[in-house]
Amino acid sequence: MKKLFYYADKYIEKSNWKDLAMLKLCLFAIGILGGMRIPEKNRKQAGWIAAAVFVATYIPLMAKFFSVIAQKEE
Repeated sequence: MKKLFYYADKYIEKSNWKDLAMLKLCLFAIGILGGMRIPEKNRKQAGWIAAAVFVATYIPLMAKFFSVIAQKEE
């Protein structure tokens, strides 16, 4: 668990405002997918939009996170 927090701190150090904004969008999208009550007629469209936003933000965030983990200690 300590390693995870260490990597999270390193990630935040190497992030800029765009990365943090993407992280917030990603979390918002997964929140919509996770349980927001949407009327039946709009549920499918909202789900697809949230899934697209989640995938579009999750992939670059995880790519950067794994590059931070892969870097050698300075």
